[in-house]
Amino acid sequence: MVSKWIFLVFICLNNTSLCSQNYTEDIRQWKEHRIAELKSETGWLNLAGLFWLSEGKQTFGGSVTDAIRFPIPSFPAGVGYYEKKGNTVTQMLNKSIDIKVNAVFKKEAVVFHQDSLQQPLISFASYRWTLIRRGDRIGIRFRNLEHPAINELKEIPCFDIDTSFRVKAKLIRPILQTNIPIENVLGQTIMQFSPGKLHFTIQGTMYMLDALTEGDKLFIVFGDETSGTTTYPAGRYLYAKMPGDDGMTVLDFNKAFNPPCAFTAFATCLLPPKQHILPIAITAGEMKAGSH
Repeated sequence: MVSKWIFLVFICLNNTSLCSQNYTEDIRQWKEHRIAELKSETGWLNLAGLFWLSEGKQTFGGSVTDAIRFPIPSFPAGVGYYEKKGNTVTQMLNKSIDIKVNAVFKKEAVVFHQDSLQQPLISFASYRWTLIRRGDRIGIRFRNLEHPAINELKEIPCFDIDTSFRVKAKLIRPILQTNIPIENVLGQTIMQFSPGKLHFTIQGTMYMLDALTEGDKLFIVFGDETSGTTTYPAGRYLYAKMPGDDGMTVLDFNKAFNPPCAFTAFATCLLPPKQHILPIAITAGEMKAGSH
């Protein structure tokens, strides 16, 4: 492995055009994957509703008389109801309609429980919905797999590739586990685990950003001097590999991307805290896109 790495470094030192071509191809593939992800069944383009539940029973169906009105053409009124009791939600059907929970028809089913690692997938025709929790609120995230936005999005405008915005960063871990407050678009402040601060240099100046985690990656929420002009006003996101024992990773701002709220009104995006608004124009990565 070490010899292979040395060989690649040697190649790059002696053939910068080849490395440039490889990096350009890497960015091209990243853009393709980004579009495919947005258009996927679990992507953001098919969101068609977000319904917050109150304590007790709420009817659902396709009528204005229903507490929760799903945007499904010809969907009858009073299909059933959701009953929220604390951190548990039950779905009860009043009519014989082919609504399935995890691909199985159930007249009554628990569709949210705080101890579940993954909440059930509810389906009807080309529609899907799951229940999500944000702070002390539980809501229904509703999807239309035939949403017109899926075909409307062709590409996301991006800045020209600039390798000066691909920088090494060192994660400085705290002595004790740290949670930091992050606000979302709902106005909630949620304590998020942070593995530490990322220290990096751009154009000779040192900057710091608190890292979050998502799966096996670092997740960064940031704004900069392009926010609200050429890029999305509420900032952008970035992933980075989890560092090794030396704490080193790479922040590639050429892969900075728009939050889901750029594409849908039904997302609950995190916002960059004040200390994450960089006093520099990060002219790399995705530019403004979507209509939200």
